[in-house]
Amino acid sequence: MDKNIPYKIYLSEDELPKQWYNVRADMKIKPAPLLDPATGKPVTLDQMSGIFCRELAKQEFDNDTPYIDIPAEILDFYKMYRPAPLVRAYFLEKALGTPAKIYYKFEGNNTSGSHKLNSAIAQAYYAKKQGLKGVTTETGAGQWGTALSMACSYFGLDCKVYMVKVSYEQKPFRREVMRTYGADVTPSPSDTTEVGRKILAEFPGTTGSLGCAISEAVETAVNTEGYRYVLGSVLSQVLLHQSIIGLETMAACDKYGIKPDIIIGCAGGGSNLGGLISPFMGRKLRGEADYRFIAVEPSSCPSLTRGKYAYDFCDTGKVCPLQKMYTLGSGFIPSANHAGGLRYHGMSAVLSEQYDEGLMEARSVEQTSVFEAATQFARIEGTLPAPESSHAIRVAIDEALKCKETGEEKTILFGLTGTGYFDMVAYQKYNDGVMMDYIPTDDELAKSFAKLPKI
Repeated sequence: MDKNIPYKIYLSEDELPKQWYNVRADMKIKPAPLLDPATGKPVTLDQMSGIFCRELAKQEFDNDTPYIDIPAEILDFYKMYRPAPLVRAYFLEKALGTPAKIYYKFEGNNTSGSHKLNSAIAQAYYAKKQGLKGVTTETGAGQWGTALSMACSYFGLDCKVYMVKVSYEQKPFRREVMRTYGADVTPSPSDTTEVGRKILAEFPGTTGSLGCAISEAVETAVNTEGYRYVLGSVLSQVLLHQSIIGLETMAACDKYGIKPDIIIGCAGGGSNLGGLISPFMGRKLRGEADYRFIAVEPSSCPSLTRGKYAYDFCDTGKVCPLQKMYTLGSGFIPSANHAGGLRYHGMSAVLSEQYDEGLMEARSVEQTSVFEAATQFARIEGTLPAPESSHAIRVAIDEALKCKETGEEKTILFGLTGTGYFDMVAYQKYNDGVMMDYIPTDDELAKSFAKLPKI
């Protein structure tokens, strides 16, 4: 072990960042505006405020303010589980026989088991401040729904969660954690909403997707007095809140003189990846430092590596605004055997623009390879990782093995977004040798692309 670098690096409570970082302020080309599908014109603040809390809508539109103060009540809540540790993976380095130095930012030190609580508590705070009765949302693997149910319980808000049906059925205990915190959980698509019934009619027997669940949650929010919709990923406001991850990581690195060469994150909608890399991306954009960023997505839902950069609906039911992003088409529904929460057809507009400019790379990986890496990591480092996080672990291991071949002593940093203790059905399938890889064909994607809005 390096005597100068402890196994776990903790910042003190006083070193907890007091502001979120908005990477859009440093981007020369800003993300394209959201469009009203009825008019084709940019969505206004008043329109957004009919769906989201007004303060969150303001954050969504803010392309210019680099730092935004974190309210005191949110900071106090953060102190229950933050600062989170930056861990040097000494045991993994030794097992791989690599000269690379490997670090990971661990976000599983809270009951929700993931990074999602960072934004959930912020969004619940602004809903309470606005005087709302409750909020609606979607959840894929369940981490976001769990986090939001905790945050709403803390502020005394009602919480209605539409959970992707395949996850609802595969993860009953994740569902029960949400209910324990007082949330109402419905498998999506459902027959409780107009858009849900429409999706069920168009896709009989569907196991659902985040796009489906978003549609139902938005419909319920706009039709229920005193409610607003909140989202756990994709939106710029979510990346803003999640920047606490990258800010802490950067502070820990600076404290110990650590300079990452490669920064890796799993990519579904973009909350974890964006949160981790944004402060480092800011340095890159300002010309202060250079890093290699790698977004890792599942081969079964490869929006960056095989998608189109185009305006598309953010949801399957087509009730949300249009967003320019890398997308597989709002009607694309990933295979039911996909074992993680990275089941979204699109990608954050912020990350999409950065990827389009060549500021970061993207790589897709098959899930059997992902679970191979997850199992290897669990046995060596002692933490059972979430399937989502394990996508980043897969590529971190691959990059470390490349260093072994070349002899390069690169420093690799990845995000460990959470724990996998509610994902044992997936681990069971892998351990039993029945887990399958699914990769959509070019024809399947072409059919989905053909339905993209003509903007």
